[in-house]
Amino acid sequence: MNTVLSRANSLFAFSLSVMAALTFGCFITTAFKNRSVPVQIQVSKVLLKNVDDFTGPRERSDLGFVTFDITADLQPIFDWNVKELFLYLSAEYSTRSNVLNQVVLWDKIVLRGENTKLNLRDMKSKYFFFDDGNGLKANKNITLTLSWNVVPNAGILPLVMGSGHVSLPFPESYETTKSY
Repeated sequence: MNTVLSRANSLFAFSLSVMAALTFGCFITTAFKNRSVPVQIQVSKVLLKNVDDFTGPRERSDLGFVTFDITADLQPIFDWNVKELFLYLSAEYSTRSNVLNQVVLWDKIVLRGENTKLNLRDMKSKYFFFDDGNGLKANKNITLTLSWNVVPNAGILPLVMGSGHVSLPFPESYETTKSY
């Protein structure tokens, strides 16, 4: 019973128990913290094109282009248990065929120690803003929202929505030029 292996096993089990208790303590100290901060989103340019959609039947679909500004101070979110933030700008809207459409337009990872003050100007969509039909044309209520996932050192991954959003109308006609 008092062999070297049994003593090593006891020491290893005790160490794991202590580390689990410390990890839980790290998690519980920041588990109920409010991670929301005010965000300002401004849209400076909206274009709409009708392009061929090669993913399905040979139809044409709406493709939107959005130029936006984002201002936010993310410093209050960071504490000793936050490793990084995964930010993403999403658009929500409804069409006749779908009650709720959600499209991610842009994302960014902010690591601990980096600049946490966002002051982004004239940013363009990083990902395509496709609709599965013609639901963007003359749509008056497309809402842009900045959200983020908090990646902690220990604990759950909370999904937080910023406390600022902007609703914008899309044009009633398609852009015919090739520039954006």
